Amino acid sequence: MEVTREHLQSQCDHQGFLRNWSVWTEEIAQAFALEEGIALTAAHWDILHLLRQYYREFESSPANRALVNWVKRHAGPEKGNSIYLMGLFPGSPARVGSRIAGLPKPKNCL
Repeated sequence: MEVTREHLQSQCDHQGFLRNWSVWTEEIAQAFALEEGIALTAAHWDILHLLRQYYREFESSPANRALVNWVKRHAGPEKGNSIYLMGLFPGSPARVGSRIAGLPKPKNCL
């Protein structure tokens, strides 16, 4: 199913994050990634699923440091580092990754 821009906007808050993380689909992730200029690969999906796992456990989106530690714990040190995550989600891996994963904006991100 193709996600239209209008449908996506109707589901988002004023900052472009989904209001309800449970409506997220892979199609929504693809649409968000396109807006961010990111072509999702298997490596991206691994991190997106870890972000959603983090949210299920802690009921909040991780800050960058928490994301790095979470990924390191669940995917190993080669993926759980800032350089790797910045390569996947430039700018702010926590903010960009959370948005694509359908999660709220992390509290300490600008």
